This record gives sequence, structure tokens and C-alpha cells, in this order.
Amino acid sequence: MAVIATGFFDGVHQGHRLVIDTLLSEARAKGEQSVVVTFWPHPRAVLHKDDSSLRLLMSRASREAMILSLGVDRLETIEFSPEFASLSALDYIRMLREGYGCTALVLGYDTRFGSEQAGPQTIADLARGEGMDAVIVPPVNAPDSDMPISSTLIRTALEEGDAQLAAELLGRPYEIDGVVVTGNRLGRTIGFPTANMAIDEPLLLIPCGGVYRSSVVVKGVAYDGMTNIGTRPTVGGSGTLTVETHIFDFDEMIYGERISVSFLERIRDERRFPSLDALRAQLRADAELIRG
Repeated sequence: MAVIATGFFDGVHQGHRLVIDTLLSEARAKGEQSVVVTFWPHPRAVLHKDDSSLRLLMSRASREAMILSLGVDRLETIEFSPEFASLSALDYIRMLREGYGCTALVLGYDTRFGSEQAGPQTIADLARGEGMDAVIVPPVNAPDSDMPISSTLIRTALEEGDAQLAAELLGRPYEIDGVVVTGNRLGRTIGFPTANMAIDEPLLLIPCGGVYRSSVVVKGVAYDGMTNIGTRPTVGGSGTLTVETHIFDFDEMIYGERISVSFLERIRDERRFPSLDALRAQLRADAELIRG
């Protein structure tokens, strides 16, 4: 038997964590398993394929690993398909009961599911009609605001370059990971070698362009870093967006190595400099500012 919370949980932000904390306490009280049932791919990617605006806060692997790290007994991922989307809320509730032994549902204040997009109170009433308990978890508001924390609010903060606000809403700095790939190696010639990242998840949200104070994890060790997101206009960039990080006090060749970069604070816009000497001088000033 299991107590279940269900949803996409993009970002696993502070509001999601309250849902999962409630799931854990309800499951303990009932002496049952705590189970998160989630989906992949994102429903919008299936139901609105022509919508190119969708951006995710986490890859599937990162999201699932973080949910499991919060202490749930089990995580189940359902393939989101048009057939799955056609299930009514009641069909889905019955599926949770019959497929996963659900005895109680923990619902976020804005949970919606089923082909009719039933809201939390309707879902709770349907669940109770099927002999299940149901708990609706209240929202967690953003700092100094009456606006509930949401994945959309976090995306907006990152798109505006407000890494500090995004971190407050998430409960941790926003992080992306990927594999280090070969760049043009120009950074090394001006004293600022960079690790250039190939991002695994094509829909992952890349924060607003600019230079960031960052933290970089390489082979399990965290380093201070300076990350540039942009198109390298000073050196005639191709227009392709790159994420490249200068790792302080680090001098290893790490091509092919997986790293993660956390964005702590955006310190300036990306801009075009008249010469490599001017770029080098600005990078020195950036590094001095970041390192205090």
C-alpha cells in the first residue's frame, strides 16, 4: 500500500518540497510506502508539439535523482503520451490505486490532471469517492510576496538573469550539467581557459546571457568559477549560444568529463570588446570582483 504524490515537479522547488515532505509524513503516519508518480516527457511537449517556447528547469535524470534524494521510498515515471492524456481524472485515480496500491493522494494546491484538467478539490472528492484519503498542500509564497512559488516564476527569474531570486525560489542555486567539449581554446591564450559544456537536455533552460559567479563540480569536487553565457562577440562568434566556465585554481584537461555548474549571481552583460587585450582586462576585473 502507498501514499502517492503525482505531478511533473519541474525544478523540484520549495513548493514541490512541501508536497514531498507532506507525502513522507502522511506515509509514515499510515505505515505505508511514500511514492512519487511523475511523467516524461513534459505534457506540453506531447500535446503542443508546435510550441517551441517550452523550457525545463531540470533534465529527467537530475529531476528523478533529486526527488529520490528527498527520501521517498519509490519513484515511478509514466510515459506521457496522447493515450495517457486521454484518461479522465477518475481513470487516473483508479490507475494509481490498482497499479501502485494508492490509499491516499497528496496534492499540490495547483495540481491538475486528467483529460478534463480537474483541479485539486475535484480530484480530492473523486479520490475520497474511491475510498482514498486526500490531502491538499497549501502554496509556498515567494520571499516578500503573496505570489506562490512556481516553475514559471523561476523560469522568468532565470530569463531575466536574476540567479539569486531563482535560488531562493528553488531552495538552491540553479544548476545545469553536461560534458566538457573542445572549444576554440582562445581562453587559454589570454590566461582564462574555459570548460565549454555540451548540454544533454535540448529543452533545458539556459539563463539570460552574461557573466556569472558560479560554482563548478568536477569529479565530485566543488570549485569557484566564472561562467559566460553568450555568443562570444569579441572573437567573431558564430551566433551559437555557448556556456563556458573558467574554473579558479584548476588546471586539468577535462575534455569528456561531466561537470555541473551552479549560477550564483549575474555580474554583467556579455558585450563585444575592441580587442583581446580589452577582453583580458575585463576578465581580470570580473575575476577580482567574483573572488572578492
